[in-house]
Amino acid sequence: MVRLLGALRAAVAPLALATLVALSGVVLGRVYAGGLLTWLVVGAGVGAVLVSVAARRLPSWLVAPLSVAALAGWTAWSLRVSADSAGLTAPLVEVAADAARNGIPRLLTAMIPVEPAPDTVLVPLVAAWLAGLAGAEVGLRAGRLLLGYLPPALLYAGALYVIGPNADPAIWPTVAFAAVAAVGLAVPGGRAARSGPDPTAGLAPGVRAAVRVRLAATTAAGVAVVVGLAALLGPAVAGRVEGRPVDPRRYVEPPQVESLDENPLIRISGWALNPQQKLLEVSTRRDGAAPAPGPSAGPDGNGPKGDPAAGGGDPGRSPRIRLAVLSDYDGVTWRVGATYRNAGRILPETPTAPGATVETVRQEITVADLTGRLLPAVATPWEVSGARVAYDPRTGTLIRPEGLTPGLRYTVTSAAERPDSNLLAAADVPAGDAVARVLRVADGVPDPLRRLAAQLAEDNGAPYARAAAIEQFLAEHYRVVADAPSGHAYPNLEFFLFGPRNGGGQRGTSEQFAAAFAVLGRLTGLPTRVVVGFTSPGDGPVRAADAYAWPEVLFSGIGWVPFDPLPRPDEEPRPVEEDFRPPQEEPPPSQAPEPTPEPTQSAPPVAAPARPAEPAGVATPVLVGGGVAGLLLLAGAALVALAWLRRSRSRARLFAGDPGSRVSGAWREVTDALRLAGRPVGGDLAATEVAARARAALAEARAEAPPPGNRRDLLAVAHLAGPGAPEPDVAELAALLNQLAFAPGTTTVEQAERAAAVAAGYTAALRAARPWWRRLLWSAHPGPLRWPR
Repeated sequence: MVRLLGALRAAVAPLALATLVALSGVVLGRVYAGGLLTWLVVGAGVGAVLVSVAARRLPSWLVAPLSVAALAGWTAWSLRVSADSAGLTAPLVEVAADAARNGIPRLLTAMIPVEPAPDTVLVPLVAAWLAGLAGAEVGLRAGRLLLGYLPPALLYAGALYVIGPNADPAIWPTVAFAAVAAVGLAVPGGRAARSGPDPTAGLAPGVRAAVRVRLAATTAAGVAVVVGLAALLGPAVAGRVEGRPVDPRRYVEPPQVESLDENPLIRISGWALNPQQKLLEVSTRRDGAAPAPGPSAGPDGNGPKGDPAAGGGDPGRSPRIRLAVLSDYDGVTWRVGATYRNAGRILPETPTAPGATVETVRQEITVADLTGRLLPAVATPWEVSGARVAYDPRTGTLIRPEGLTPGLRYTVTSAAERPDSNLLAAADVPAGDAVARVLRVADGVPDPLRRLAAQLAEDNGAPYARAAAIEQFLAEHYRVVADAPSGHAYPNLEFFLFGPRNGGGQRGTSEQFAAAFAVLGRLTGLPTRVVVGFTSPGDGPVRAADAYAWPEVLFSGIGWVPFDPLPRPDEEPRPVEEDFRPPQEEPPPSQAPEPTPEPTQSAPPVAAPARPAEPAGVATPVLVGGGVAGLLLLAGAALVALAWLRRSRSRARLFAGDPGSRVSGAWREVTDALRLAGRPVGGDLAATEVAARARAALAEARAEAPPPGNRRDLLAVAHLAGPGAPEPDVAELAALLNQLAFAPGTTTVEQAERAAAVAAGYTAALRAARPWWRRLLWSAHPGPLRWPR
């Protein structure tokens, strides 16, 4: 019996340490889906303590290698289990390497609830094992149990910090943590405790009494200190209980989309010019109730038509595939502006609107020529397998952080929701700060757009009636064409709506129809956004001709409802002048604005130029001696290095890569030259506008500072332009850039060589027009090496 009691006392401390580590898994598991993470952390804590207890008779230096070997085995098994749970089929070595590289950022950017995948399990698992190992070695082997509680306590605090405000306060686990720690300290350690030396043994009775009094006084002083600290810090700690914890996720940048995906609306025109390009291969299976009538159909059946691509008008057709949702508009471009969080296979649930019909759509999608990071899916996805994704719950859109690759195959299951169209006629629209983002109208709205919006809203008071009036006006007065240039800034929309028919106005792609609807809707008080996606064939290829954009309006209690402002193919549009006549003093636009180039092909946005510093005066050589010589040598070496790097950058831009990249590089050379000359151009300008500014900048530079001694630069201009050729004109380069933007892959090697000659010639001419001292610093200016591309 005595031995049994001793064994039980000896087991209290190891059990306390293992329980403290396990409680950290309980706390962290509250933000994970399911209980897998909790059990894996519990196993890690128990395993680490058991290894230390089993190896207590071995030398201390041997325990750590044995424990690490056991940790490797437990980690490998745990990664395999979590990979199977997450539906990952990659080899274990590849899964483990990816988890080791990206474990911490993915854990802090994962969506709540976090799926227990290898990359979100590895860090808590290893931390729990190491905390158990350190606590057992210090608390059991060294006999410092209170100090051995420190690693589990730090692990517990780290778990609380990681979950932050994403879970309810961990009250009962914290109480249990304190209780277990107290029990471990209160129960004697059995054999180890009894075998410890008596500090008063061998002392004289008087000395022994004095030592015992001193020990009692020290203990009383320690208790007094603890009680005092509790009295001082208790109220402050209690006051923080109701406070909102700091979310560590705000310190880690979540996955971002590329510039091409930030405004995918401008890709519509490029896809329209290559209608047979295969973007996806889709296989669809639909379960559940049949769809309700399309939300774009009027309540009386005679309003705006239903959209078969959305399921309206033809319940047998598959719902449209959504690529991106664009909520932000600054008067120039529509942008995604989403915040994506790493997500597991199961995505968060989205509430269903009252009265809506929901059917389950399961699609197996294989990527062909679609590029970027945006992952196509039917709205609203709730399960994705075959690809690691990041998810924005506000818009219901997906991205693949690694980017799309040809042959990528994934399966997405979505809850296709169709609102009750009978509720739309009386539905209201929300207002306030919560929807300010989708109600915002950027400054600079042309007056004709405001008058048209006011005219459409004048006789339509209800929100749905206003939306239907805008939809019907666009469908009846404008034509869809495939060769319309891209662009949805205010000038582009003004020309689309009011430009003369014989001059290219009143015609466009779905880009202009959707953007015009969204802007007019916001001008009438409707919260709107633009969606880019594809019509779905159900089974078969999705081609570039299937890509289009549509607007959506947010209704209270119903959600986002799509509209279809595209005209019927069998109807001839009526002239706009029949229903809208602008004042005589403001005639409609007569010239088409320049198209918007794709962000990957256009000049990068630039800030105010960093002008070369004026040369400082040279100090007296007598005063500084050899120091001046050394500084001059360093400065000369730096200038030579900068000049060499600049020259290498220019040659790489103009003569390396395919013809398209060389044309883009030539354009960047011109914009860098303008910035070096103190005349930067903004990234919101069209290519032809930049060319006009470049021509004016060269003329002004020559007029302000005629360079009499720049014969070498003039000879370079003549050599690059060719014998007998006129002076290089950036307008020619702008035309090549527009060709690259709207017809990718058609640029020839000869055109790339001509673009290089124009860029180099213009740069040399602009440099020749600078003062002599600025020409010296031109080639060594570090700006082009660090300016964003």
